Parts: sequence; C-alpha cells; structure tokens
Amino acid sequence: MFIKEKNIIKPFDKKIWLSSPTMHGDEKKWVNDAIDTNWVSTVGENINVIENDVAALLGRKYAVGLSSGTAALHLAVRLCAEKLYGRPKAGHGALEGKKVFCSDMTFDATVNPVVYENGEPVFPDTEYDTWNMDPQALRKAFELYPDVRLIVAAHLYGTPAKIDEIRKIADEHGALIIEDAAESLGSTFRGNQTGSFGDISVISFNGNKIITGSTGGMILTDSKEDADTVRKWSTQSREDAPWYQHEELGYNYRMSNIVAGVVRGQLPYLGAHIAQKKAIYERYKEGFKNLPVSMNPTGGADCDVNCWLSCLVIDSDAMCPSVRSDKRALYNPEPGKSCPTEILEHLAEILAEGRPIWKPMHSQPIYASNGFVTKDGDAKARTNAYIDTGVGVNAGDDIFARGLCLPSDNKLTPEQQDIIIEVVKRCFD
Repeated sequence: MFIKEKNIIKPFDKKIWLSSPTMHGDEKKWVNDAIDTNWVSTVGENINVIENDVAALLGRKYAVGLSSGTAALHLAVRLCAEKLYGRPKAGHGALEGKKVFCSDMTFDATVNPVVYENGEPVFPDTEYDTWNMDPQALRKAFELYPDVRLIVAAHLYGTPAKIDEIRKIADEHGALIIEDAAESLGSTFRGNQTGSFGDISVISFNGNKIITGSTGGMILTDSKEDADTVRKWSTQSREDAPWYQHEELGYNYRMSNIVAGVVRGQLPYLGAHIAQKKAIYERYKEGFKNLPVSMNPTGGADCDVNCWLSCLVIDSDAMCPSVRSDKRALYNPEPGKSCPTEILEHLAEILAEGRPIWKPMHSQPIYASNGFVTKDGDAKARTNAYIDTGVGVNAGDDIFARGLCLPSDNKLTPEQQDIIIEVVKRCFD
C-alpha cells in the first residue's frame, strides 16, 4: 500500500491491466456462427470476411489470416528470403548465413523469425523522434554491411517509423522491407495506414492488441502470387494432388475460423478503441505536465497514432541512481527523483499493471554478439551503462533505462487514471 504523509492510496478493487481485450458481444455472434455451421477449422466465412475487410482497410490487395503475428513474421521472412536468395536446400534456412537489419527496440518476435531461417540479425540503433529504427543508423549500417538485402522494421507502441526515409534507403540498396505493424493497426503515416508500406507487412491480433482475436495475425501484400504462396505454406504446403503430396517445407500456421470470428466482431470497434487510447494518452500527458517526464512520441504532423500504449520517460537529471542486471533492478530513492523500477513497484502496490520499455535486442543475452550500429558507426561494445546515473549511452538503451509503459487499458476510467497519475507524482516527492 502506497503511504504518504497526507493520505493513503488504497489498491483498486480489481487489477488494472496494461492492455486487456475489450469484448462487445458481436464476437460471440460470429464465433457461434462458426460453431453452428460446423466451420471451426482453418476455412470458413469469418476468415474470408476479415481477410477482405482488413486488406481494404489497410489499402492492400491481399491479406492472409495466420495463427499469430509471429507466424506471419516467420512466413514473411521466408518469403522475402526466397525472393532474394532462392529456395534453400533441405535442412537449411532460407537466410543461411545472411545478415538482416532489424529494429532494435522491439519485442523479440520481430527478430526471432530471422534466426528461424538461419539468418543473423544486425541492429541499427533507435531514434528519439519515434522510438523506431533510426534512418541515420540504417544508412551507416549499410556502409558497414553493404551486402544486406532485407530490413525488418517495427512501429513501436503504435507510432509509425520514418518509413519514407527507410524505404528510400532500402531502394538505394536493393533491399526488401518487412513491415512489423503488430502494434500500430489503425495508425497512419502521411494519410496511409501502417501495414501498407512494406514489401510484405504483418499485423497481430494478440490478446493485448488494439483489436484482438485472442491470438492470430495476418500477412499483407499486393501480390496474388505471394498471398497464394503464404496460404500454401501455412497449411503444410500440400500440393494439388488427390493424396498428400509435399514438395517443399510447410507449417501449421493458418488462422482458425473461430479466431477469425472474434476478429470479425472486433473490427467495427477499431475506431472506438483508438479514440479511447488517445484519450488515455492525453490525460496522462496533461497530468504529468509539471513532472520531469515526457510521453512517448507520436510522430508529429505526419502521423495519426493509435496510442496503443502510453509510456513515459523520466528526464535524465531526475533519475535516481539505479542499476539493472539481466534479471534484477536496484535503485536508491532520492527526493525529487525517481526511476522506472520505483514507479512500477508503486503501481503494482495499487494493483495497476505497468511494465518496462522493451529492452533493446542488442542488449539481450541471446543477441549479445550480433552487430549493433549507431548513427556514428559500429558499436560492438555492450552498453550496460546504468550504474550511478541509470542512463544508457545510446538511444535505445537510454529510453529503456529511463522509460516505462503505463496502464493503458481502454476500459480505464478517468477516475482510475487520476489515481495512477497521483501515484506517479508521489514518486517524485
């Protein structure tokens, strides 16, 4: 229980989640329809409808429903790799020995599919403007690794990357772009939906996303051939034969018609969910205006952001001393200062869920030996520079060191949010 001299902030009656599913009732209608008509497997009207509707919404010609966003990323990686390097030999990944530029500050699902195909992720640094891949670092990365032909770029927390600059650099080097729009469904860049910019794009319907199917994801493309290939691969690559004929590797990655029913019921509420998320972001921004913190960026005039998660970053001179190991964090409280760990601990005391910013991939033990490039060049030295200051030495580590994700559930009431804001304020007393 968070106790200060003036009064006590009591825990909420039930947990306030970071971002939980919001059901409306239509989902049950389409799930029941799938059950009543016995279309409960990986074919059915729900899948057909949402593939058509999402493709139209995002301005793509084709969408393919898959079992998860990670499955979609995996098939996107394989598809692009085969376009670039040809079909691999049996037992070899499609990226065998090839390097791929990947967003650094992201969930590891963005990156892992590169490794599934035996590729080697290399991480251009993050930029402060968007918290996404820094185009200047990407340009420097091509100077160091001129043979790279594939980029996996994510839109973090709903804010679009500078995708026009990334596209220009990619085109200069004959590289393809996989656009990870898992967190940014409904966000736009210069009037165009995220999910419309990649050679292949991916979205997610995971349980915490702005539209959910409980699970599920999609690949988006303007190529019928690519869409047909993904559908084939996702159903174990069965050939058109009267028996089970297989001539290439396949996967059990197709979306179920029941999951598609949940998504079908959710889609009409995308606009409402975005409006709720934006209101939460603005209330936090107003509530913190006198604190030494800033909110996560929304991309400026070029962007209309879905505000999937609201985050804050503590000013560097308002950070109390802190240190993080791979699994633990320690801090020394100081008057007028705080750190993400302290704030998250006090939020947990009132049953409100926050979490740290994504730890950059180059700082993850699994990728500690992979290339990492800042706008100033190669940065192979690991950057665990949090002792004493708690501040990182490059953009990604710095944002991770000073930032946290706030409770952003779209069912969060203004009254509940006021309490959360008060808890954060008291951390700086």
